[in-house]
Amino acid sequence: MIDEALTHLVKGIVDHPDDVSVSERATKFGKSLEVAVHPEDFGRVIGTNGRTATSIRAVVHALNGGRKIRIDFLDANGN
Repeated sequence: MIDEALTHLVKGIVDHPDDVSVSERATKFGKSLEVAVHPEDFGRVIGTNGRTATSIRAVVHALNGGRKIRIDFLDANGN
């Protein structure tokens, strides 16, 4: 559910929504989500001074019941 909501949020702000993918992995510190976007959309997802990324993290944090969840943003090349 959280990954679907995150996918929907990110697809709404990028120019290449078909290139958005969210993958989940478990770490020893808890759940982690990796968001891959088209390289041209990377700056749009991060935003000025990271404000968009921070806002996305805040929304996902609220949807996750206030529990922390790590979200990493990558371009489609894995960087």
